[in-house]
Amino acid sequence: MTDIDGVVPLTRVEPPLRAAEKDALVLRLDFLRETVVNKVAGLSTAQATTASVPPSTLTPAGIVRHLMCVERWWFAIDFAALPDVPGPWGEHDAGGFDLEPGETLASVVRTYLAECARSNEVIAAHSFDDVARGEGMDFDLRYAVVHLIEETGRHCGHLDLLREAIDGAVGE
Repeated sequence: MTDIDGVVPLTRVEPPLRAAEKDALVLRLDFLRETVVNKVAGLSTAQATTASVPPSTLTPAGIVRHLMCVERWWFAIDFAALPDVPGPWGEHDAGGFDLEPGETLASVVRTYLAECARSNEVIAAHSFDDVARGEGMDFDLRYAVVHLIEETGRHCGHLDLLREAIDGAVGE
């Protein structure tokens, strides 16, 4: 399945039933990230940027963009304090849900996947017991990963509802 924007489904890899803590949690997060992309695959940018469940203003593309922002904020900025990483939030969009001029569904998905890859690099380079390096931050990497599992899982549920309202598509 593809659309004019070129977003295609990813092959989701079900995490193993038994794994070390870090592997289990990171693989679950990756599974949810793949689910996010699959939920928007096949939508046009017009479909993905239309609020389909009034009075909510959530859109599928906005949720993917928000999740990109959350990945950047928690891993690159707050946890790793990587230099020269721009803040993810727009001046008038504290949640990151609003697309910037010129962004398409495909560009938002590409940016999201790139941010997830950077997050995984940060995770791989640290222990779960390492404490965040960002100014004023006092959480360990384990907390950040668990938080992102919760955040991504919640938004997968939102994407389920939005996708069904847009074109009737249901499924995992």
